[in-house]
Amino acid sequence: METEEQARSRFQSELEFVQCLANPNYLNFLAQRGYLRERPFINYLKYLLYWKEPEYAKFLKYPHCLHMLELLQYEHFRKELVNAQCAKFIDEQQLLHWQHYSRKRTRLQQALAEQQQPPQQPPPHGNATAK
Repeated sequence: METEEQARSRFQSELEFVQCLANPNYLNFLAQRGYLRERPFINYLKYLLYWKEPEYAKFLKYPHCLHMLELLQYEHFRKELVNAQCAKFIDEQQLLHWQHYSRKRTRLQQALAEQQQPPQQPPPHGNATAK
């Protein structure tokens, strides 16, 4: 039975490791060193799927790691990561996503702010006040 301190340490270590999976260059490193072919490591990746549950996912700073964790469940993806070009492509796609997401989010926030402002009333006509 693990102590509360051991559980906290395991939680923190697993949190850090899962978030490292968002880095395609790190995945390439793991693949080139053969970790992604080892059955115990593959089993560990399967075990880490619990991070997809909302009570754990809320602690993640880099949500892309969950998508990578899901993809790492597939042998074909693990094999492709040995190729540095694959990691580079994933890295570029992440950057494009973040750029697009930032612009889109800014536009959505501006539109929401405009909707929340009360509509401006047109100024009264000059003829209505002069009698």
